[in-house]
Amino acid sequence: MRAAAIIVMGVSGSGKSTIGALLAEALGWPFADADGFHPAANVAKMASGQPLTDEDRWPWLDAIAAHIEAARAAGQPVVVACSALRRVYRDRLRAGHKDVIFLHLAGEAGLIGERQAARQGHFMPPSLMASQFATLEDPTAEADAVTVSVLASPAQVAAAALSQLIAAGAVAPPKAGP
Repeated sequence: MRAAAIIVMGVSGSGKSTIGALLAEALGWPFADADGFHPAANVAKMASGQPLTDEDRWPWLDAIAAHIEAARAAGQPVVVACSALRRVYRDRLRAGHKDVIFLHLAGEAGLIGERQAARQGHFMPPSLMASQFATLEDPTAEADAVTVSVLASPAQVAAAALSQLIAAGAVAPPKAGP
């Protein structure tokens, strides 16, 4: 089944925005970063070092699901970067549809911690990384999830992800240039 949406998921600092943008570019699909869907109160809470609760997340996840639904209605597949750490969050994003694919960016806490510490200007402090890993429910057993390692360069990770998505039948191979 072809995907209406690919949700690039993982803990903060795993490369969701970078890989998501590269994947969207390769596919010729629009890209959306779920960070932009957070209400100001969520951003302020995370910036102060407090992890979000499920009650904080529900409106945010619903806004992302609405974005995916609008893209589906327009016939335009979309790539979205979103942590989607728990199965219940992924179920909320699926919203009963089978055409949402999750691309899990997996990596060791040490590597992701180094990358997160090197980021500039992001509201998510490195102090919340442990809570991200504690919250993460590995999606490997879910039929609509593909996992790729983030050990390689962003271009290599995006290429590996694209290969796996093509092999899974979630996307068609990108057309070659003119």
